Amino acid sequence: MNFQRLTDFLNNIPKLGVPGTDCIIYHRQQEVYRHQSGYYDITEKIPMKPDVLYNLYSASKVVTCAAALTLVEKGEFLLTDPLWEYIPEFKTMYIKENGTVRRAEREILIRDLFTMTAGLNYDIRCASIMRIKKETDHRCPTLEVVRALAEEPLSFEPGERWQYSLCHDVLGGLIEVVSGMTLGAYCQKALFEPLGMHSTAYLPDGDMEKRLAPLYMYNQEKKQAERISPVNVYRFGSEYESGGAGLISSAEDYIKFAVAMAGGGKAASGESVISRHSIDLMRTNHLPKDVMHTFDWPQMKGYGYGLGVRTMVDKASGGSVGSVGEFGWGGAAGAYVLMDPEQELAVFYVQHMLDSMEPYIHPRLRNIIYTCLDA
Repeated sequence: MNFQRLTDFLNNIPKLGVPGTDCIIYHRQQEVYRHQSGYYDITEKIPMKPDVLYNLYSASKVVTCAAALTLVEKGEFLLTDPLWEYIPEFKTMYIKENGTVRRAEREILIRDLFTMTAGLNYDIRCASIMRIKKETDHRCPTLEVVRALAEEPLSFEPGERWQYSLCHDVLGGLIEVVSGMTLGAYCQKALFEPLGMHSTAYLPDGDMEKRLAPLYMYNQEKKQAERISPVNVYRFGSEYESGGAGLISSAEDYIKFAVAMAGGGKAASGESVISRHSIDLMRTNHLPKDVMHTFDWPQMKGYGYGLGVRTMVDKASGGSVGSVGEFGWGGAAGAYVLMDPEQELAVFYVQHMLDSMEPYIHPRLRNIIYTCLDA
């Protein structure tokens, strides 16, 4: 292995406008690479630090979906079950299209939450969320928000299209219903504790907030990163645990999760946290042919969509030198996780800048890493 070309690429990223980066790679359960570039604080010229925390945004989704699959393993629910059997507010849904509202013909299945095909949207200022914020004095208990979201009309019939949305937030609410625990408490018990992830939470305490890296936004006009408030707008209130975008974690913590997912579901201790069969189901493309065209983000060329993750299905159309079945996701501030059970490869890359340049960085990062393994 020779990772010089990866180091060169990472060292060049700050020249694009990203303040700083951190990248960890494990191969066959062993750390083979760690490199940081740029600055933790660009104003004070403070270099990147190894143990700081980041808003993971949508990289939270992979964890939430994995946690939900551990409940499938326990027989708590089936992917084919209607959502309303567990959260009754979702029994009668309506669809708003072309200015008219009609009753949905098909019910939302739990699988639709995993696959972003439930018909939900990502309007975080919708009437139902605003109402719960007001009624709870901005506490926003997770289940209250999720139940209220059932009041919002769907964008289309469940299963008809892929649309990025609050599906995994609702999945977090489902985890609470069937486990009898808060989302954070269940993930702590099922994943974080056995994996040794001691700096990961949906609701960070004061000490964790002090360790949070400065957050930046790329200003397209000025072509530079500008520091902004570190408040995560997807964390709607003091009690809201966002399954889709709420996690705070460190690079050193999150890579433990990625290593387990790439290694058959086992923690470093040998304890199994999730079955390899569940992992294989997770990284199977679940979008039918007539739906695949709606999963059309430029950085997702060659990928299908599994249970909360991209999954490589066509290396040729994606221009990928990686493996079929490689899977993972990213986050709004630039986080990126790649897991490959065939190669026993786990990668976690993190930065902390919104408007993150993901379509440029992530596919290049993937290709460079795979070629470095054979160099």
